[in-house]
Amino acid sequence: MTKFSSKYLLVAGSTTVSMLLLVGMVSAQSSSYMPVDIKASFESIMSSFVAQKPAVMKRQLDLLNERYDLSNKVAPDATMFRGKAIQDGVRVKLPAGMTWQKLQQMTAEEIKAKDLFPPGFMPLPHANHPEGGMVFPKTHIDEINRQEGRDLTRFDLDMDIPDHFLPEFPPAMFLTTRPDLGDVSKGKVLTINNYYQTFNGVLNPKQLEGLRLLVTAFPQQQFNLTEDRKSAKPSRGVSCFDCHVNGHTNGAFHEAGDARPQEFRHRIETPSLRGVNIQRLFGSQRALKTVEDFTEFEQRGAYFDGDPVIATKKGVNILERGSQVHFMAEMQEMLDFPPAPKLDVLGRLDPTKATEAELRGEKVFYEKGQCAVCHTGPYFTDNSMHNLHVERFYKPHMINGMMATNEGPIKTFPLRGIKDSPPYLHDGRLLTLDDTVEFFDTVLQTKLVDQEKKDLVSYMKAL
Repeated sequence: MTKFSSKYLLVAGSTTVSMLLLVGMVSAQSSSYMPVDIKASFESIMSSFVAQKPAVMKRQLDLLNERYDLSNKVAPDATMFRGKAIQDGVRVKLPAGMTWQKLQQMTAEEIKAKDLFPPGFMPLPHANHPEGGMVFPKTHIDEINRQEGRDLTRFDLDMDIPDHFLPEFPPAMFLTTRPDLGDVSKGKVLTINNYYQTFNGVLNPKQLEGLRLLVTAFPQQQFNLTEDRKSAKPSRGVSCFDCHVNGHTNGAFHEAGDARPQEFRHRIETPSLRGVNIQRLFGSQRALKTVEDFTEFEQRGAYFDGDPVIATKKGVNILERGSQVHFMAEMQEMLDFPPAPKLDVLGRLDPTKATEAELRGEKVFYEKGQCAVCHTGPYFTDNSMHNLHVERFYKPHMINGMMATNEGPIKTFPLRGIKDSPPYLHDGRLLTLDDTVEFFDTVLQTKLVDQEKKDLVSYMKAL
């Protein structure tokens, strides 16, 4: 048995990196498993993480400021469903001396050789990538604490993306079975305290039970009763709707539990559950075939960074497939997209309702922009996986403890209601719709002109 070197600890990763320093003697060989029998006291573990927090957060915020313009610039022509402002403009910063027009004229090989791929287009690491785990926005932390007395504050990390780039809170909630009701959440955050009075008489008993399970907190890697948690007090855990608030998203993030070692894991930004009924793949890279599979996988694996051994220690909640998982899935299958009054029943713009810019943007979407190759109407997904091979544009390298390299295939997310779901891409690296247009224009090398890019953004706001 030998000690890790400090250099190895920075990059090798574990959800207990700092804990390994406290434990002392551990194998230098990479392992698929996390340490289970922790010898250090909770007080010493927490003290170590709290001491490291300022430096960890500064490193991440420095990275964000280097990559993006984080100022609050509001789009004048659209808001999210309940009125939160949408952020306007391209926020990804270009390398010195570059313009988007210059970048368009270069091949992937030239961009890679000259190291000119914008840093904001690179994979985005977790706020503390060697540590990982679920991180929630303060708005959600405060509301759950107020309603339930359950504290989702991590003593080692805070949300890194500024609030004005996150979805509105609380988000609206729509049901495929009762579109006449509009926003059935009535402006509330649904929790174990209010789900029954809100939905009794709207849902059937199976669905109501499924919703109860979706708002029930169960033990999770960072929020549990053990000494290697990340909450100051022992925690009942995390509910599905803590990330997918009201069946949508609040921008909470964690790391996908699929890959090892730690530096090859991907940051995962919580996707919306709206429109689950039309989706046929679940998990950004896992390609799970049913929402039942995904629901069970989340509880058994993803909640514990893909390690069922540590899950047993921390109190994994094994859901019964035939009733509990089925009831939860049935409830999720009812979550609908927000209204899109400018779209017809086939998902095309109604020319009597759309603006000229939106109509031009639709043409770009289906033709020169090549967006519809993957995002087919009426819900703007082909329910498939695609590998963009973004690594064509940059050399593999470490970014704050994460290895930026080949990312593999990613599922096609639906674009209906997309203006309500920032930030974008599976890891949240793109802060605005304008950023997504520049990203795909670069990666697909479609060479859109400025007006086409603006029209395309206008079109996506109407979806």
